[in-house]
Amino acid sequence: MEKILKQARMPTGRFGTFWARFMNIGHSNLTRWGLSHISINKDDTILDIGCGGGKTVNTLAKTATEGEIYGIDYSEVSVAVSTSKNKRLIDAGRVKILHASIDSLPFSDDMFNLVIAVESYYFWPDLINNLKEIRRVLKPDGSVILVNGMYRDERFEKRNSKLARIGDFTYHLPEELRVFLKDAGYSSIQIEVLENKNWIAALGINR
Repeated sequence: MEKILKQARMPTGRFGTFWARFMNIGHSNLTRWGLSHISINKDDTILDIGCGGGKTVNTLAKTATEGEIYGIDYSEVSVAVSTSKNKRLIDAGRVKILHASIDSLPFSDDMFNLVIAVESYYFWPDLINNLKEIRRVLKPDGSVILVNGMYRDERFEKRNSKLARIGDFTYHLPEELRVFLKDAGYSSIQIEVLENKNWIAALGINR
């Protein structure tokens, strides 16, 4: 279990390659649910933070058919897997995959219509400042959405607390995420939960 959770944080080596590819399957339903809460225009410029195996990038490119999709990950293994997954789109100039960290996004101000992060905020070192860094690269009225497979809820706390302890990550109450987004400068904040699965999507607008 510990080995698996360490790979979730930062895939490395052969097992990391397997894990990055597995994430394309394991996160697909959660990602689909999260994306159902936002509107994507065909010409949007979109960033996926913690792009993992690259399936979300691929899905976004199929929706924003005239836009540009960027994916970043601080795992070199994930960057390689995501690049392979999206090779045709990269060759066509529609997708770019970069090795980068949430701490300092390698993009200019006001660049993206949408920033999405699926199952990754758990590992961010400074959530409020990281959300501020996302807001820097968002266009005015651009959106951020954090999609995660767990939040603090007493019905799931035994499972979640064990996973968080072993994996050394953090998760929050829905209202805590609302406060974090507000403190980072976002407005029109929306929190969606799927209670029976313990899923959460937290959305904010850069206004």
